[in-house]
Amino acid sequence: MADREALSYEQARDELTSVVKRLEAGGLSLEQSLDLWERGERLAGICAEWLEGARARLTAAMAAHDAAEDPADREPKNGDTPF
Repeated sequence: MADREALSYEQARDELTSVVKRLEAGGLSLEQSLDLWERGERLAGICAEWLEGARARLTAAMAAHDAAEDPADREPKNGDTPF
């Protein structure tokens, strides 16, 4: 999506909110409503891409942390056995 590079997650989310408010307010022609709906769909896609990217980064960071953690250094928690 070309807009993904141009818009931050927050910008896309805020514009999507504005689009929804305009659609809910009504008073638009069918063509205007369709244009706004299509823009909203693109913005929702941009937000989803940002969120998927953030989820992937978090998953990778957590996996790297878990892989780097030495089980011998971990202190037993209540209910854990040291062996």
